[in-house]
Amino acid sequence: MRSPISGWTGKILHIDLGTGEMAVQRPSRRLYETCLGGRGLAGHFLRPVCSLEINDPDLPLLVFAGPLTGTIAPASGRGTIMSRSPLTGAICDSSVGGRLATQLKRAGWDGLVITGRAETVCGIEIRDDAVRVTPTDLAGTTTDETFDRLAQAGPRGMAMAAIGPAAENGSPLACVMADRHHAAGRGGLGLVWAAKNLKFITVKGTGKVNVHDKDGLRQAREDILRLTAASPVLLGKHGFSCWGTGALFDLMDARRMMPTNNFAQTRFAQAGRLNAAAYKAAYGPRRHGCTGCHILCKKIADDGRAMPEFETMSHFTALIGNTDMDLVMQANTLCNRLGLDTISAGATLACFREIMGENFTGRTLIKALYDMADGSYLGQGSLDFAQSCQRPELSMSVKGMELAAYDPRGAYGMALAYALSTRGGCHLRAYPVSHEILRKPVATDRFTFSGKARIIKLAEDANAAVDSLGVCKFVFLAAGLEEYAKAYTAVTGVAVSGPDLMAAGERICYNERIMNAHNGFDACDDDLPPRFFTEEGSSGSGIDIPPIERAAFLEARANYYRIRGLDADGNPTRDTAIRLGLEPDR
Repeated sequence: MRSPISGWTGKILHIDLGTGEMAVQRPSRRLYETCLGGRGLAGHFLRPVCSLEINDPDLPLLVFAGPLTGTIAPASGRGTIMSRSPLTGAICDSSVGGRLATQLKRAGWDGLVITGRAETVCGIEIRDDAVRVTPTDLAGTTTDETFDRLAQAGPRGMAMAAIGPAAENGSPLACVMADRHHAAGRGGLGLVWAAKNLKFITVKGTGKVNVHDKDGLRQAREDILRLTAASPVLLGKHGFSCWGTGALFDLMDARRMMPTNNFAQTRFAQAGRLNAAAYKAAYGPRRHGCTGCHILCKKIADDGRAMPEFETMSHFTALIGNTDMDLVMQANTLCNRLGLDTISAGATLACFREIMGENFTGRTLIKALYDMADGSYLGQGSLDFAQSCQRPELSMSVKGMELAAYDPRGAYGMALAYALSTRGGCHLRAYPVSHEILRKPVATDRFTFSGKARIIKLAEDANAAVDSLGVCKFVFLAAGLEEYAKAYTAVTGVAVSGPDLMAAGERICYNERIMNAHNGFDACDDDLPPRFFTEEGSSGSGIDIPPIERAAFLEARANYYRIRGLDADGNPTRDTAIRLGLEPDR
C-alpha cells in the first residue's frame, strides 16, 4: 500500500492527441524526491526522447507544476513548459506564471505529458479529473481572441494557455501565452504546440494541495515575507513591486550595459525619457502578478494592455534605435497577440537593421512583426536571417537563441552565463546580474572572471532547484534556499536542507547537459558572438567597457567545465553522471 503523499498530487497525466488515449502515472516517491517537480521532473520525462525532431509525434510537450505550487509558500505560482527547442535544437524549458500551474495542482495533477498529433486543431480541457481533448474552431486566432472565447465558455478563475498565429505559421520564435499577460517566452515552445495541433489548454481545479505540516509552512512563509519586506530590489520604493522589471532600465544604462544598436554600443542617449517612470506617467499602470505572489511585479496599463518587461523595453528602444514609447507598447501588445517572444523578436529586428542599414518607422516595425508571425524569413530568428545574408556574426545569439538585455562586456559573469546556458542566450539560468549589479546576495567585481566559474555553476544549480519547486526566481533576491528548504520540508514531509536542494539542482543541470550532448552540443556552442571579444562598449562617466579578453573567457569556461564535472570539450562524463545518480548517456 502506498504511503500518503504531501505537496505532490502523486499523479501525472499522459495524453496522446493522436489516439485520444489517456493514462495516469503514479511515480515513485523516490522519483519525486530526486527530481523535485517542475523543470526537474519534466527533464526526467524528456531525456529518453530528447533527440526526436519537433514534428515527431512522440516528442513530448511537458507541462509541470512544483511541490510548492498551490500552497501558501510565497511566490509559488510558477510552472514549467518543456520540450526540445525548435529554435536551437537544444532542450528548452520556460517558467510561466499566471494561474496555470496552480490550477493544475488543484485539479489533482503534478504534470502533463502530451504526445501525438491531433488530426485537427484541438484544445485540452481539464476540470479536476475530468479531462477531454476537444476540436476547436480557434485556429488562426490571436491569443486575446482565443482567451476571450475560452473565458466566455469556461468557469470563473479558470487558467488558460494558448498559442497565436506565429506558432501556427511555423515561426520558431513562437511563445505560449498564459492568462492573457504571462508568457512562456523563450526557445519557440509555441511551435511544439502547433506541431501537435494543440491550440490551448484550460484548467480548473477545485481541490487543495495536501500539506504535511501547516504550522511549519506558516512559519517558513513568515520568514520569507520578512526577508522580502526588507528588500529594496523587490519591495523598495525603486523596486520591482513599484515599477516592475522596468526598474532595471536606468540602472543598466548607468552601468553602461544597455544593449544598443544590436549590441554595437552599451549606452542609450534617450534612456532617461523612456524609463519606468515615463511609462508610469503615461499609462498609469496597476500592479498585477502570479497566483500566490505578494511582489506583484507585473504591470497592467489603465487601458488593460500589459506593460512591457525590462527586456522588451530595452530591445524595442535602444537595441533597434526607437525612441517612441507608444510604439513599444504597440509592439509588446502585438507580440503577445501574435504569440511572439519579444526578446527574440526585438533582437532579430536589430540584426536586420544592422545588416540592411534600414531604420524602422512605426509602420515598418509593425509590418515586420506581422511578417515574423507569418513565418517569413525574419520569423525564423536572427541567426537564420544573418546566415542567409552571409553575416552570421551579426546574430547576437548563443546556440541560436537571442541574448537578453544585458551586455556581457559590462558583467563578466553574465558573459559566462550566456555562453554556458543549456537553453541558449538566457539571462535567467544563473542571473549573475544579481551579484554583479544588484549586489545580492554578495557583491562581486563585474569586470573579472575570477571566481565566476564556480559562482555560475552554483547559481545554475540553485535556479534549477527553484524552477523545480515552482517558485519565482525574483524572491531569491531576498530569501534563500535555506528558507525554501523549510517550506519544502513542511509541505512534503521530506526533511531537506538548502544543500540538499542544491544537490537536486546539480543533478537537474547535469541531466540537461547530457541531453544537449546527445544532440551534438559541445564547447563550440558554449560561446559568445565575436563582437564582444573584438569591439569595445560605450565607455564614459568613469566606466570603461573594453572588449572581453578571449583568453580569460576561455580559461573561465575551462574552469567551469572542471567544476561542473565535464570533459575538456564540455561533454558530460560517465563518472560524474554516476556520482550524481544519473544514467550515463550511451
